[in-house]
Amino acid sequence: MIDYQTFLANKRHCESNGFDPVWMPDFLFDFQKSLVEWSLQKGRSAIFADCGLGKTPMQLVWAQNVVEKETGKVLIITPLAVSSQTIREGDKFGIKCHRSMEGKVFDGITVTNYERLHYFNPSDFIGVVCDESSILKNYSGARKKEITHFLKKIKYRLLCTATAAPNDYIELGTSSEALG
Repeated sequence: MIDYQTFLANKRHCESNGFDPVWMPDFLFDFQKSLVEWSLQKGRSAIFADCGLGKTPMQLVWAQNVVEKETGKVLIITPLAVSSQTIREGDKFGIKCHRSMEGKVFDGITVTNYERLHYFNPSDFIGVVCDESSILKNYSGARKKEITHFLKKIKYRLLCTATAAPNDYIELGTSSEALG
């Protein structure tokens, strides 16, 4: 018979420890800096911030910190219509990122959309950002299963959405599962 803490530890997908930011740009507002810092220190977290609060610059800064700290690669997964916006925001804020539709992995930050995730290998990445992570809401959905499986062994994970339902226990559960 195992104790409860051992039971919980056995449910973890991987061990993950965060770190203090290595870079915090001036273009972020104070509340954004606090959210990014907290998310980096956790290593695996979610930013559920309303529309217009700057999730894209926050996730780009988070991803750049992971790239710099680990000298690794980060994948940002977005809905189809959002990947181009993420690239534009990266250019706007001086954060280099590249869009890939066929599974090509770039140094630093690669951006793709959820429908193209099957072209990528999770072992190529040290970190992943799921933009509009409410896509994980459907407990029995094929897309949710694919994303959760992809994230399973990745050390650094960030979920970002404006539409998280605070009393939707299924969505909170599926987000927690994706974070490990």
